[in-house]
This record gives sequence, structure tokens and C-alpha cells, in this order.
Amino acid sequence: MTPPTPRIEFHEGTLRLRGFDKRLLRQTLQGLTVKWDDRDDCFRCDALHSAEIRERLKRELPGPVDWDFSPDQDLRLVRRQPIQLRPDQLSAVEAFEQEGRRGLVVMPTGTGKTVVAIELILRAGTSTLIVVPVRDLMYQWHAKLLAATGVDCGLIGDGVHRVTPLSVTTYDSAAIHMPRIGGRFQMIVFDEVHHLAGAWRSDAAQMSAAAIRLGLTATLPGDRQRLQRLVELVGPVCYQQSIAEASGRSLAEYTVKRIAVPMNEQENQRYRALSHQVQRFVYEQRQRDEQFRWDDVYKLVGDTEHEPQLAAEAMLALRAFRGKSQIEERASGKLRLLEDLLRLHAGEPVMVFVGSNVMAREISLRFLVPCLLSHCRKQERRDLLEGFAEGRYPVLVANRVLDEGVDLPAVKVAIVLGGMASSRQAIQRLGRVLRKTASGQSAILYEVVTDSTKEVQRSRRRRRNEAFQHPSGRGDA
Repeated sequence: MTPPTPRIEFHEGTLRLRGFDKRLLRQTLQGLTVKWDDRDDCFRCDALHSAEIRERLKRELPGPVDWDFSPDQDLRLVRRQPIQLRPDQLSAVEAFEQEGRRGLVVMPTGTGKTVVAIELILRAGTSTLIVVPVRDLMYQWHAKLLAATGVDCGLIGDGVHRVTPLSVTTYDSAAIHMPRIGGRFQMIVFDEVHHLAGAWRSDAAQMSAAAIRLGLTATLPGDRQRLQRLVELVGPVCYQQSIAEASGRSLAEYTVKRIAVPMNEQENQRYRALSHQVQRFVYEQRQRDEQFRWDDVYKLVGDTEHEPQLAAEAMLALRAFRGKSQIEERASGKLRLLEDLLRLHAGEPVMVFVGSNVMAREISLRFLVPCLLSHCRKQERRDLLEGFAEGRYPVLVANRVLDEGVDLPAVKVAIVLGGMASSRQAIQRLGRVLRKTASGQSAILYEVVTDSTKEVQRSRRRRRNEAFQHPSGRGDA
């Protein structure tokens, strides 16, 4: 009797391997996380390993294998618009293809990562899913793909569920729906791929059977473990370009000016009192536990059942810490300096970045300029960005929502009043003003910090990044 043909099935984000000789399969797939599942009487692994399994079986076990899922291999895309790649973009495209069409492309904001991705999608000519962090980017990608290919691609997210061979989705929607759609795409593109390293969002990559994997970002994670996770899920870094390398070529020349503003007497006294309260709490906890770190305070606050007194003290310390942060971000000197900078750059479009919605609204009311927040509806966002581009709004205030991804009108002046807790956020915000224009105008980013506070220390740490070491990027005031 002829033994049944071995079969591989896509099942809820995993592969089920049936009908194989157990010893030979274990030997062939050694090193991959493939386990025997007693419940289904089969081997099982993440769909992530689909391409590797297919290659190994073809090489080591050349007999027939029945694959019960087959992504669309031949997606005929027509170039509606010729894509003129710059040398750096062409280098990124070629590096990705030479790496076996799996890997991370790292390019600064404004250098055209999306153009690189669309070129690679056109060259692959196969079913493709693009995964983005927010819905605004989902619609932005949809519009760009429509212009480049004429395809009204599918949308998965924001209340829409239309799956086609060329589709765009958000990270959260991908993690939710990948158990059902993970076997339908041959290529997957992760925009702003640094978002993928988290436990929940990484499911979107693990449950996808796509063989071609592209990750796009302006800033790789600084944490080695998170970077290694991206390499496992997508591929190695195949092309990397820094802001310093792109400055003056594909990006505008730029200057970063850090301006420290003093606190007034009332702010200074309150800041010192709150700092002392936090320091005293940390000192007391380290007397009890030498391993105590500030992040542990959140656990203490929540432990009201076992240690109610300690939870109450931790809550007071947390409130003091938040009070310090509010003074740092909303010092009265920042608003006075902002007024001076807006007068200095009158007639130029200016982007103002802050660290909280409260500060954004305060600036909006004081200077009668619009603010764009994360909960603004799609139509309001479109109106604000179009009005900013047309010059109807000379100034636009934003809290994080424009830090990455979303295309902005040409703007050469940015003022940062708070919120840059990480180097990644600082570089993303710098990238907002670095798109090169036909006039060759240079860009300037003002980083306004409150003197004699932790903001100054954080600024110094950020400035160790090469983006702020570049000769044209230096400056203090």
C-alpha cells in the first residue's frame, strides 16, 4: 500500500506537518522550533518557519509534499508612475535582494523608505501585506500604492476588513487577524519595524508564512535583545544609513540648537521639594532592598492589600515624580521663549513638539494655533495637515502623533518643548524637518529644556548620538 503524501497545513498562525517519518523530519528540521503535538497527531511550528522548511524539505527530502495553502505568487502590478531611485535608495534595494529578500532597511526619516519598499514590492510581483503602526499610515500607504500601481489595495483595520492580494493593515489588526490571513501572503513589509519587537505585536510576524520579509525603520532598537528579536522575525540589517551620512545629500543640512531656560523662584522651590521627596523615598526603599529601581514603584502602588502603608507612600512619591515632570515640561520660561522663536521665524511654517496633551492645549490657546493630538479624528487630522501645507496654519502643535511615519508638508523649523525621553524619539522629530527642498534651505531644530532639571541630563545623553554629533548638527544657545 502506497503511504500517503506528507502534508503541511496552515492552521491558526502555525504549520501542521503530517505524514512525515518522525526521525527524518527531526533530523531535517534540526535547529527549528518544531514540536510534536499529541492533540492533533502531527508536528507543529510557527508559520514564520514556512520558507525555511520548504527549502530544507526540497533539499533533504526531495519527495512530493502537499502544501494545503498557496499564497498568490503572481501578482501582476503595473507601474503607473516611473520610480527614479537615488543612489542610496538603489543601494538599499540591491542590498535587500542580495540578502535573500529578508532583512532590515534603516534609513532616516525623509530619505524615501516607502519608495524603496514600493520598488521592492513591484520587483517581487507577489501577494504582499504591509503592516504599519497607526491607521493614518495605513491610509497613507493605500494612497501611495494606488498612485504607484493603480491597485485599490485591501485595508484591514479601523473598522474595515477587506483582504486582497495587496493589503495594508496595522500592527494590532495584524496580530488579531494573522491566524486567518497569515498563509495568504508571500511578502510582508513591516513599516516602523522597531514596533514589532514587543510580545503582542511580534505575533504578527510569527504567524505569517511570508517568505519575503522587509523591515523599515529610521532607528533600530538600542536594546540588544529587541534587535535580536527583529533579526529573528524579519532578517538581518542589510542596509543602514545615518542622518549624518544623508545630510546635504538626500536630506537638508541642519542645525540643532539646545536652549536652557531657567525656572522662576516658585517653580525652583517646588521642584527642589518634590525632588527631595522622591529621593527620600528611593533611599528608604534601597535600605530595605538594594536592588530597588524607580520602576518598581508601580508594583508598590498596586500592592494595597498586603502593604497598604507602603502603597500609600509609593503613591505620594509617584505624584511627586509626576509633579517634577510637569514643571520640567511646562516651565513658564518655555512659553516665553516659544513666543520669541515664533516671532523670529514669522512667515515660516513651524512645527512645535510637546510631551503632553495639556501642554499642547495650553500652547494652542495662548497662541491661537491648532494642536494635533492622538485622539483627533481622521477628517480633523487631514484638515490640519492640509491647512499647514497650504499656509492657512503657520504653526502646528503636536504631541507624539507626528513623531514618526506620517508624511508632513515641507517644514524647516521645529521647536521641541518636551517629550524627548529617548534618542529614537529625538531622531524621529529631527527627521520631520530634514526633507530636502528644491531651494536647498537648511533646517533647524530647537531643543528647549528647563535648566537645573533632569531634562538637561537627558538632552546630554541624546546628543551623544551621531545625528547630533554631525558638524552641521551642532549648536547651543
